[in-house]
Amino acid sequence: MTDGKTPEELAEEKRKAVEDAKRKAAELRKEREKRNAAEANPEEDLDLAKKKAVAAAKAKAAALRKKKELESSTATESPEESEESSGEEDLDLAKKKAVAAAKAKAAALRKKKELESSTATESPEESEESSVEEDLDLAKKKAVAAAKAKAAALRKKKELESSTATESPEESEESSEEEDLDLAKKKAVAAAKAKAAALKKKKESGETGVYDDKAKAAAAAKAKAAALKKKAENDSGEGDNAKEIAIAKAKAKAKAAAAAKAKGAKPKEPVVEEEKPSHNQPVLDRYVQIIRENLGEDLLEDAYINKLAKHVPTLVARKETYFKLAQFLKYNELLAFDYLSETHGTDFETHMEIYNHFYSYQNNQSVALKVKLDRNEPVIDSLTSLWEGANWPEREGYDLLGITFKGHPNLTRIMMPDDWVGHPLRKDYEPYDVEV
Repeated sequence: MTDGKTPEELAEEKRKAVEDAKRKAAELRKEREKRNAAEANPEEDLDLAKKKAVAAAKAKAAALRKKKELESSTATESPEESEESSGEEDLDLAKKKAVAAAKAKAAALRKKKELESSTATESPEESEESSVEEDLDLAKKKAVAAAKAKAAALRKKKELESSTATESPEESEESSEEEDLDLAKKKAVAAAKAKAAALKKKKESGETGVYDDKAKAAAAAKAKAAALKKKAENDSGEGDNAKEIAIAKAKAKAKAAAAAKAKGAKPKEPVVEEEKPSHNQPVLDRYVQIIRENLGEDLLEDAYINKLAKHVPTLVARKETYFKLAQFLKYNELLAFDYLSETHGTDFETHMEIYNHFYSYQNNQSVALKVKLDRNEPVIDSLTSLWEGANWPEREGYDLLGITFKGHPNLTRIMMPDDWVGHPLRKDYEPYDVEV
């Protein structure tokens, strides 16, 4: 595991690795802050560009003037004057270029702001509001049409049954049709008024998202119209026929099942759909390939997708290769898992297990590293030299499960008192003082 190196050489190597990681993290953080500052303050960048251009022009003019003074002993008056005028012309030209560049950048920034503000002007809101009102009118018309269709269907049904019906039921059915028509109209008008009031209130409060309101209003209008149409169809003869057909099918299916059961036939087994591979399977395959190409084939005990934990790619290391694999996951340029988000231990009664969850900011990917330990002698290398965040979680594993982490800088209890007997998270734990 240590490749024959002495503890001093290994400690020095760990220290250098930690310093390099800190330096790289600081450089990345500094570069990210510069980039964020540049994106957040384009106007400050414009002023800075102006100042740099003017400073460059002044520096160039000063250099020309110094050169002129050095050559004044052998030069006549006219060349000096011409050189001075040339320096002044260069200074003016540099100033003009700086001003032109600043104006161009300001124009581009102004144009970008105008394009962004064009989506927040008044005209799109007004057109959006009119479009929503048109959708509401369309919903009203559809509701009225559906009510009329329902009334026509009921009237036709009444005419077909008129040979056996008396006059009084017909009159009551006709009045019921008119009431349904009026109720549908009132519901459509109430829904339209409610949507218009909500839109007006949102506009007065200055909220954005008019396009979302249009989509929601249109979807609601379509859904309401479809519901009214379906209700009208169900109330008409077509709806009754569909119900009768569905009932007949259900009865036939139940009858066939009863017959099959009476004959002793086995019911058909449900079809089990083939499980699709995880979307993180290619990621896990890439990890395994990189590890095997650099460290060999026998470093891993297992590798799988943990579908119970958001499909996290999971690597299971051997006890003797645990630290070496963790070191490779952090410092390999293709993997770069520079953040330890979780470390905990578990007692499975047959064995102990350590679980670590790492994250790579470079690749925006996660990986879990696990290792199984002998329950009677749970000893494993500490990861505090690679990730300082492992300090307290490893102390917790020592305190509550009795796992020993070799190389930990302060492996002491963190929750229980120092004189506490036993480890409370072990499955066979029994309190020392039964009265407590």
